[in-house]
Amino acid sequence: MSDSAFANPHLPDHTQEPWLAVVAGLIFRHGRLLITQRRAGDHLGGLWEFPGGKLEAGETAAEGLCRELREELGIEVRVGARLALVEHRYPERNVRLEFFRCTLLRGEPQPLGCQATAWVTAAELAHYEFPAADAQLLAQLRSSPLLWA
Repeated sequence: MSDSAFANPHLPDHTQEPWLAVVAGLIFRHGRLLITQRRAGDHLGGLWEFPGGKLEAGETAAEGLCRELREELGIEVRVGARLALVEHRYPERNVRLEFFRCTLLRGEPQPLGCQATAWVTAAELAHYEFPAADAQLLAQLRSSPLLWA
């Protein structure tokens, strides 16, 4: 996807420093959302997140997300609509996160590339600690019951 697809005057300028392209899936099932816990030794280790990972060179967002979910959780998904685009600066790196609604097609999530998995309700999200970059999306999820249907 070209940078022009992300043209937004409220987002940071990408010409000054590199941004890490990350994709994540929002997988809902029976009123619950799949979250994963980062491994202790990883960046932001121990925190919970929406499953996904870094795009590799030449991958589309959908290709990268399917690959990451297969590698990390052993599942196959269909990637749907993009629900959010977030850009966040951590002291050690800058990330551009794209969140997509995904449909679970095959497999039951297993913690192959993460520490743990959980299926949570909107109310239960408050009991898990997420990276700062996810704050806006978490607020949207808590206030949008139609997303959970």
